Amino acid sequence: MDRAAGATPPNLARRVRGLSDRAIAWIFVAPTIFLLLAINIFPLVWTIRLSFTNFRANRPNADVKWIGLRNYERILTDSDIWLTMQATAHFLIWTIFFQVLLGFALAWLINRKFRGNDLWTSIIVLPMMLSPAVVGNFWTFLYQPQIGLFNYAIAFLTGTDPTSFTMIGDVALAPWSIVIVDTWMWTPFVMLICLAGLRSIPDSIYEAAECDRASKWRQFWTITVPLVLPFLMLAVLFRGIENFKMFDLVVQLTGGGPGSTTELTSVNLKREAFEKWRTGYASAYAVILFVTVFGLASIYVKALNRVKER
Repeated sequence: MDRAAGATPPNLARRVRGLSDRAIAWIFVAPTIFLLLAINIFPLVWTIRLSFTNFRANRPNADVKWIGLRNYERILTDSDIWLTMQATAHFLIWTIFFQVLLGFALAWLINRKFRGNDLWTSIIVLPMMLSPAVVGNFWTFLYQPQIGLFNYAIAFLTGTDPTSFTMIGDVALAPWSIVIVDTWMWTPFVMLICLAGLRSIPDSIYEAAECDRASKWRQFWTITVPLVLPFLMLAVLFRGIENFKMFDLVVQLTGGGPGSTTELTSVNLKREAFEKWRTGYASAYAVILFVTVFGLASIYVKALNRVKER
């Protein structure tokens, strides 16, 4: 440090001594901000620019034409795109519903503190620690009609032949197969958020309710649910954004099939960009998805803030 101070020119040393704490903080933060802008903002601006052209990444030297809003018009009028939107909405709604329902129920049970509470919490949280690729391969074997344990479990409960149906090969069952796997994997995440909300409620509120002779059911609906609601909404926000971008789990399980039954928007976007090489078209597709997610998330955050202010 002494050598560095001695080698510093006097004019520069005087300038450094005159800097405020805020200026010094900006000097340290500026490289990180520049890196984030280079990684996030520049690709976004470049994608928006490409969305107005007919650019193809496999033919970069071809004549690139400015086609305006034609890509957006083709996307919004394409019936196949709307089918992928419906598949994504089906996946999004049902996964959030089951994860919130099961996650809150598990959090409520664990919050009651019983023998082996910590052990069961660790076991329940285990699925969310696994890689989606591992989970996809694992459940692919479970869904096999000949050797999969899932079919035999359903056969044991319903009495049907375990080889009479296939979860990932049937048009009606394939969407539910990815819903089941995603629910199994990410319900613990919702449980942890709900558990934090339950443990943030002071015991004095329940004691006051008992003094007023409020029943357990009354306490649940007038104390527990309203105070945990912001945490539930936060869990819905996180899982909604993540599931809208779901890609790896679907590719591992069904690959978007059978046909295009489970082809979510992320899978369809990948095919347009890296299989059909319609880069300009795929860029417009990505911009539409970004605006959709950003717009819905902004509206939802405003609703969340209003709930917190109550």
